[in-house]
Amino acid sequence: MKNKPNRPFFLMILFYLLLSTPVVAQYQWSVPVSSLISNETKEHPQAFLWIPENCKQVRAVVIGQHNMTEETIFENPKFRKEMTKLDIAIVWVSPGFDMLFDFNKGAGEQFESIMNALAEESGYSELKFAPAIPIGHSAYATYPWNFAAWNPVRTLAVLSIHGDAPLTNLTGFGRPNMDWGKRNIDGVPGLMVEGEYEWLETRVQPALDFQQRFPDAPVSFLCDAGHGHFDISDELIDYLNLFIKKAVQYRLPSATALNKPVPLKPVDPRKGWLKERWQKDSKPNYSAASYSRYKGDRKDAFWYFDKEIASATEKFYAKVRGKKEQYLGFSQNGTLLPFNPKSHARIIGKFSPEADGLTFHVKSVFTDTLRTKSINDHAQSKPMISRICGPVAKINDTTFTVRFYRMGLNNEKRTGDIWLMASHPEDNKYKSSVQQFNMRIPLQNKEGIDQHLSFPAIQNVKQGINSISLKASSDSGMPVYFYVQEGPAEWKDGKLIFTKIPPRSKFPIKVTVVAWQYGRSVEPKIKSATPVVQSFYIFK
Repeated sequence: MKNKPNRPFFLMILFYLLLSTPVVAQYQWSVPVSSLISNETKEHPQAFLWIPENCKQVRAVVIGQHNMTEETIFENPKFRKEMTKLDIAIVWVSPGFDMLFDFNKGAGEQFESIMNALAEESGYSELKFAPAIPIGHSAYATYPWNFAAWNPVRTLAVLSIHGDAPLTNLTGFGRPNMDWGKRNIDGVPGLMVEGEYEWLETRVQPALDFQQRFPDAPVSFLCDAGHGHFDISDELIDYLNLFIKKAVQYRLPSATALNKPVPLKPVDPRKGWLKERWQKDSKPNYSAASYSRYKGDRKDAFWYFDKEIASATEKFYAKVRGKKEQYLGFSQNGTLLPFNPKSHARIIGKFSPEADGLTFHVKSVFTDTLRTKSINDHAQSKPMISRICGPVAKINDTTFTVRFYRMGLNNEKRTGDIWLMASHPEDNKYKSSVQQFNMRIPLQNKEGIDQHLSFPAIQNVKQGINSISLKASSDSGMPVYFYVQEGPAEWKDGKLIFTKIPPRSKFPIKVTVVAWQYGRSVEPKIKSATPVVQSFYIFK
């Protein structure tokens, strides 16, 4: 006989369900990377495409692979709002298809096959030719530079986030970099970002050295002052938006064809601005100025498009300069978790869910410099916790719940990997503070009572319908959850809500919804159910 939750317990789960059904940013289309089998899933990676809903022609594509904060950036509302203004599409590939982007081993051809397939699937044929903005974080931060070296005439700009300089000898993935041979990225603007709390001079110097070797390559640098390796603040999003906006302004022609490559304008660093490199808590010795009027040592300065973004860089630095640092830790069940400076995560929590098998609690507190005890010498307001990546949603400041999403439930490396970020903004006295947190959950619950899902097929719908209800159940009596893998739809407040379809979309449009039930590891234990996938189509 199967054990079923009693009514109060079921109501508690329903309450959490209603509180924690976040709108995960949509991707209207996806295609498999058919030339590759991922070591992480033993299946083809999937390339997901988002096009702004009113976009008549895609002018460029930001492309990132699945590491960590790429998805944080791509799903940020401010980032998507700016990409909407600029008619820039987003492609996210999960799992990643080439960490190095080794163009000697077919990485370029894989990229082209992805874009060709997405062009065919979406109806936006210009994706076959659209300029690219490769973006990568940490272990994937080298690939954007190598992408640009592979095809500089198709690279609108480069974004290396908390990562690497071009041709660096200290790659984020820890292995030797590529040899470009006679290739270069002359005329292609690139941005390297490194956080103040992750600072390594040995990562920055190669960027300055690269400028000396390749004076025609415009390389910008931003110290993410008051921030670390894992966090993506709204301030950083604003800066990335401005950099991309400038790349569009200076490089894209006013009109482009749908059926041929875009003739990008090369950027001449000598027509831009220079700004002295960041120095911790020190005011610059020389003011930012146009290239010809800059009075400082150019070997210690980085290039910027113009006065506006050079000034924005100095403003970014000035807001935290000279302020006192504060430190954050995490606690569970009233106990401060240990801090290990030798680990990547620094702080690791234990998954101890409530009776629903999903909900857990964690709290952030101000600590001393060693993160060994809580203190009272800190800013007045409380720190907040947010999601970096992984299958998790926030209910409130101390309550979180497992929520799977389009990454899938079969990635042995990432499906069970939850990353959170504690943060506190700067004030008049203190710098902003950040601290990452990692928690592993089982890929599946393998002990206890079996459960099976029933998720009937979904009928095709016509364009213009606002929403539909989804019906699924488990023979365990536990509630069933959903996520949208692809399609112009969002799972919100218990319904599948359809979003506006971009005007040149190819019909019919496929929508794929996954029903899942994780089970629970507390008594009575219930095994994870096999997810059920249902696809249907939107017709005109």
